[in-house]
Amino acid sequence: MPALMVAGTTSNAGKSAMVTALCRILSKKGYSVSPFKAQNMSLNSYVTKDGKEIAIAQAIQAKAAGVDPDERMNPILLKPKGNFVSQLVILGTAVGDVTSEEYYSRIPELRGVVEKAYAELKEEFDVIIIEGAGGVAEINLYDRDLSNTGMARIAKPAILIVGDIDRGGVFASLYGSYLLLPEDVKKMVRGFVINRLRGRADILGSGIKKLENLTGIDVLGVIPYAESVFSEDSLCLDEWNKDGLVGILKLNKISNFTDFEPIRRVSRFVELKDELDGLEVLIVPGSKNTIEDLELLKLTGMDEKIKKFSKNNPVIGICGGYQMLGKKLVDYGVEHSRTVVKGLGLLDATTEFRNYSKICRKVERKVIGNAALLDKIKGEVVTGYEIHKGISFTGGNPVFKSGNEFEGCASDDGLIWGTYTHALFWNENVVKALSKHIGVKIEYSGFEDKIENFVEVVEENLDIEKILNWLR
Repeated sequence: MPALMVAGTTSNAGKSAMVTALCRILSKKGYSVSPFKAQNMSLNSYVTKDGKEIAIAQAIQAKAAGVDPDERMNPILLKPKGNFVSQLVILGTAVGDVTSEEYYSRIPELRGVVEKAYAELKEEFDVIIIEGAGGVAEINLYDRDLSNTGMARIAKPAILIVGDIDRGGVFASLYGSYLLLPEDVKKMVRGFVINRLRGRADILGSGIKKLENLTGIDVLGVIPYAESVFSEDSLCLDEWNKDGLVGILKLNKISNFTDFEPIRRVSRFVELKDELDGLEVLIVPGSKNTIEDLELLKLTGMDEKIKKFSKNNPVIGICGGYQMLGKKLVDYGVEHSRTVVKGLGLLDATTEFRNYSKICRKVERKVIGNAALLDKIKGEVVTGYEIHKGISFTGGNPVFKSGNEFEGCASDDGLIWGTYTHALFWNENVVKALSKHIGVKIEYSGFEDKIENFVEVVEENLDIEKILNWLR
């Protein structure tokens, strides 16, 4: 059975959400479905049940399809660290940091990894729904592309190109993307989708007809603007609230900000130059470059603002944020060079980076600490996952316990605490505890609710039957 590829005219055109919806729709129709993205560049990642790291987009797509996330669904993951350097994750395991030149020199090897992963999934599933990366017509990358033209040549899929009308110029971007494709790939394009329309679809009629006449390709649907299933990349941060009682520091190398999707209606991202007035809770999130982001806190004066804020208000550190709130970070040449950096000193914790290998695992933990917010659910269980380098040694006051293992650290008064547990706010009991603390009702909405809401929109506005005909 042929594969389906969802490509985009740009980054954040809605590819990830569209693949998620199609995974759910086809699985409900009785197909066994797997998502696939050959190479993803993202700082939002997820841990599979086997302790492998993949982009969170493919994990959510797998869940939408009713299957377990698998490292083969995202065989190559790049996690940007800055200065044209990224951490390279192959089949769920971090193998090293590479420059862009080093990465491109490994494309022949990586193409083999992609081909093998795709071939294995193709044998196991009825349909593979492939997600492209960035814009489909990156003409400067055709000689070394893996996710778009490269993957099209491997899989020979029916290609659906998505354009974001909310950015403007959607007809030009769809037409231009189509024209710039190599001739062999252009022949695989079977449909266009116009995404994120704020207004009436009927006013697009003449433009749609013109585009179809120029290309011979049908526009299969116009999708109204809808709340995204999840934030695809950092471009999505601008769509979050500009106000809110919960502040999330917008670190330069912020990672796993999807941790906070369930509380986005009561939260906002805080620039390092901003004041913290009006906030009731501050979260220091994860970072792909903890020491560099810590130095930026000091350079901008945000470190002193955090210390002042923490005297009367909860401050929560997640992963890299937890490390920053401690007394000291000791790098044995793993993250940068051999160095010792002073933390904010708000928690009795010292973090050491001794090994390049990461701790990647799913976790289930009981709340045991007297920590702000969590004190309302003490004794209850939360789930999540860890993805981090570095080990933190604490002086006591743990926040969580699992078996004989204690995790996290809280200040003596409980106002400040940190943990390595990602997806903490995907626990309904944690969201309810936050709701009580800030005095604002938060309607808990998990990924399942978001997926179903978006699926309804897609089913009403996209010609699903025509897509199914391509796959028969």
